[in-house]
Amino acid sequence: MSVYKFMVVAGARPNFMKIASITSAIEDHNHSRRVPQIERILVHTGQHYGEQMSASFFRDLGIPSPDVDLEVGSSSHAQQTAEIMKRFEPVLLEHTPDVLIVVGDVNSTVACSLVASKIEYPSQRGRVRPLIVHVEAGLRSFDRSMPEEINRIVTDALSDLLFITEESAATNLKLEGVAQAKIHWVGNTMVDTLLKHRDKAKESKILSQLGLQQVAGHELRSFAVVTLHRPSNVDKRESLEEILDALLMLSQKIKILFPMHPRTTHRIREFGFSSKFEFYESLQPLVDSTRIHCIPPLGYLDFLCLTSNAKLVLTDSGGIQEETTVLGVPCVTLRENTERPITVSTGNNVLAGTKKENILRLALERMEQKVRPNRPKYWDGEAGTRIVELLSRLVESS
Repeated sequence: MSVYKFMVVAGARPNFMKIASITSAIEDHNHSRRVPQIERILVHTGQHYGEQMSASFFRDLGIPSPDVDLEVGSSSHAQQTAEIMKRFEPVLLEHTPDVLIVVGDVNSTVACSLVASKIEYPSQRGRVRPLIVHVEAGLRSFDRSMPEEINRIVTDALSDLLFITEESAATNLKLEGVAQAKIHWVGNTMVDTLLKHRDKAKESKILSQLGLQQVAGHELRSFAVVTLHRPSNVDKRESLEEILDALLMLSQKIKILFPMHPRTTHRIREFGFSSKFEFYESLQPLVDSTRIHCIPPLGYLDFLCLTSNAKLVLTDSGGIQEETTVLGVPCVTLRENTERPITVSTGNNVLAGTKKENILRLALERMEQKVRPNRPKYWDGEAGTRIVELLSRLVESS
């Protein structure tokens, strides 16, 4: 029986939700004894690390322990990307995978794709390089000041197969001259993970830990959730102050829960804004001395439980725009653009930019509106299965 090596790369929190569906689908494929069998090699670059930024996601989502951990850690974009490339090259040469699967748009994605595009190693077919597969390809914000946009464009240009989540991605790739044969509309692996774990997330103790008891038979929805981490929002004092001022004004209307990215915590303290907020070093019942509560980063299940019960989500994260669309929770995106336009066209998400007046106006409007859960085409929980079955057919026929 033929056996092919599939190497799956992840490095940051958004990646973990996306690879969970793929690794699970590989296990299901092998368990059913379909041809060909797949040897899965999981590489964690260590771009995100620690309990709440990495380890809890592997545990919550049932992701196998990495076969390789590059332990790259934090650094500047250039230094981190270069270090991943240096450490990833010998891993490729040691394991010689037939397929390299990269997901999303983080530095790990572009770094590993770049290494694979320039490498060759011996095989039964002569000297070859791995088939490079980009999951979540073709998304564009059309804002090249975003590091993620550069990562997306470069990774797509290097990849042999492009697996897309929505129709706009196909349009973008075709306008860039990508051949139709390379593009495959498979769905959204992040949504696969959400649908699989939504019931389990309901068992989370996060609401009781924070003193947010749900009344039996009634929706909770008495609070808003904020996430904020993009350098363009948090690294510039003026931009961050505008957003925080909007949140402070909004907090007069609704309690705000702010699971805070370490980068954001550092900037708030560096810029002298910390006196405006209540910081919690651990999960505990919230006090009413302030209505913005800054809590530590949360694991996947706790965060999903929190957002599922929120009245409103404000975020600069692309993935959360998608998750709130499926959950039917109104979303206000703290950016001027989005690479996920399907979340806007469904009516769930609005772009507020970073000016406090616009953020406050749209947030107050969205709090009074009801949105329905929406599942765009192929956001049905089967994207990982489609990816694995398509790849297994392609490698077997090559």
